[in-house]
Amino acid sequence: MPASRGRSPPGVDETGGPLVRVRSAVVRITAAVLAVGCITACADGAPTASDPAAPTARDSARSTAPGGAAGGAGTSAASVRASASCTDGKCTDNSRASGSENRPGTGGGRHPCSPSVSLDRYSDALDKTTFQGTFIGNLSALARDTDGSIAAVSDRSVLIGLNGRTHRPVRAARITDEKGAVLDAEGLAVEPGGTYLVSSETEPSVRRYDRSGTLLGRLPVPDALRVAPAGQAQSNQTFEGLALRPGGGTLTAAMEGQLTGDGKDTAGRPLLRFQTWQRYGAWPGPAAYRLGKQYAYPVDAGLGVSEIAALSDGRLLVLERGFTAGVGNTVRLYLADPRRAADVSGVPKLPGGKTVRPAPKKLLADLGACPSLGAPAHQPQTNPLLDNIEGMTITGRAPGGRLRLLLVSDDNESPKQITRLYELTVRPGGH
Repeated sequence: MPASRGRSPPGVDETGGPLVRVRSAVVRITAAVLAVGCITACADGAPTASDPAAPTARDSARSTAPGGAAGGAGTSAASVRASASCTDGKCTDNSRASGSENRPGTGGGRHPCSPSVSLDRYSDALDKTTFQGTFIGNLSALARDTDGSIAAVSDRSVLIGLNGRTHRPVRAARITDEKGAVLDAEGLAVEPGGTYLVSSETEPSVRRYDRSGTLLGRLPVPDALRVAPAGQAQSNQTFEGLALRPGGGTLTAAMEGQLTGDGKDTAGRPLLRFQTWQRYGAWPGPAAYRLGKQYAYPVDAGLGVSEIAALSDGRLLVLERGFTAGVGNTVRLYLADPRRAADVSGVPKLPGGKTVRPAPKKLLADLGACPSLGAPAHQPQTNPLLDNIEGMTITGRAPGGRLRLLLVSDDNESPKQITRLYELTVRPGGH
């Protein structure tokens, strides 16, 4: 007989009667439901409690976005991200302690943008914030890091690490060129050994850095891709996107604009060039990249390529972006297949028309068709969700062969623009 704890309310059996057994059953059912949900989340690539990128007490200090109006209609729904953390298949409900209750943005859920793409959530939590004295903005590229965190680079020459789950800053390091000058960094890739490849559109160039930001070397670049008068490229229109194929064998850099003298395809779309490099030698040995094939890519009229992401089969996700004053941004996500394109590395000027076989592409979504989810805009936009989206990386897989993407917009330190993260789910389709 248990010790007396006072008179029980009517209907409660202190000795473990029917009501206690019912409550135990409810607890067991609830635990089972949480476990199933966690197993699904963990299997899809969600970070586990043992993830080295999981937030520490030091890293969990919240960033605050300025301005009460910045949250818009979506801020009240921003709270809940993953409701369970998982370790070895065991789950703990942490919806009250996720640390994301006040993140400006939206809550979870799939919001269709097209049959192939859905918007899961957005967040403005990084907008106009600092980390250890470093401004967190001007973000032009993202890449999933080897430790599960998200690497980012700003076009003000800063490498930034974001927690893989909360997307809060956890590290920052300044990078420079061989003379100690800052870079106009636009592209980023992480090598299997944890070193970084960073493209700059000034020359253009691709350099390697260690995790502290120390310069390790530089990759060769074809003369024709250099900014005039050294080459045929236009200023501020060179290496904007950078992607390393899973496994680390093939690196691709995407030109943002055309070379002088290059033509258009049969649909009147300007032909850009994608340059590849092949790595030789086993990891983690010294880097040895050699120039590889070069492909033509037909970009939509009025747009430029802002980012690329590589699939394991050799196809590329391509982000095209443009801006019209008084109207706003246009952002489209394409799937391109360089495997079906001709090598144009030996062609000084692309003649256009049917003479050149460019990489075929398929529209996955015009992001202007995504629901706005109450997102605020600081300048005219046809869809207030959109901004100057420049960075993109694949963060994991979802059921049914879908990919999870993380996108970021570059605020240019402007009060009219926002540093905004977008989480998308994408179905790229067959090979």
